Amino acid sequence: MGDVTAEAPATTTVLRVAAISGSLRRTSANTGLIRAGKLCSYLDYLYHQCVVWLLTAERRRVDHVDISELPLLNTDLEVDGGFPPAVEAFRAKIRAADCFLFASPEYNYSISGPLKNALDWGSRPPNCWADRAAAILSASGGSGGSRSQYHIRQVGVFLDIHFINKPEIFTKAHHPPRKFDDDGNLIDPETKEQLRKMLMSLQAFALRLQGKPANSGQRN
Repeated sequence: MGDVTAEAPATTTVLRVAAISGSLRRTSANTGLIRAGKLCSYLDYLYHQCVVWLLTAERRRVDHVDISELPLLNTDLEVDGGFPPAVEAFRAKIRAADCFLFASPEYNYSISGPLKNALDWGSRPPNCWADRAAAILSASGGSGGSRSQYHIRQVGVFLDIHFINKPEIFTKAHHPPRKFDDDGNLIDPETKEQLRKMLMSLQAFALRLQGKPANSGQRN
């Protein structure tokens, strides 16, 4: 699915969610979770557009931040205080975000290599991650990626990322009922609803950290 975009009314503030998949596979289920999050946010946007009394509500936009072009962390690549072009572009997207959504598989009881590499590049001084809200979800084997999520939280403590605690989404990607199609797209209605609730929780927490009240008229 291509990027889904829509222009918000002039009275609307758009909450920018930088979404990062820890898997580089073309048919990755974790990247599929991010696509589902983008679609969920777009459908919520359309819903609010149809309700006149919510036209001044906060909206959110989920942007998939690709990490496949990032080189392996090597400080020798930092020259005169600058970073390689792919890293500079990545860091700019992180700085521009209001909050983060991480979707990662579990590799050997821990964080995937690509995601850890991205976290490390973003942490190089000045730290691009600090003082913003984040949520984690995962699609993996028997554990659903739970151990990966806990390690991401540990890393996030040092990076001053503030994670929501609930809801938790540990998707057992290979267990019935089928959760994803052959292209990695999320097809499970229950997981879609969990994802919608997670995005709403992330939005409310991000606004609270920014000193803004969460909109009481949001759809539950």
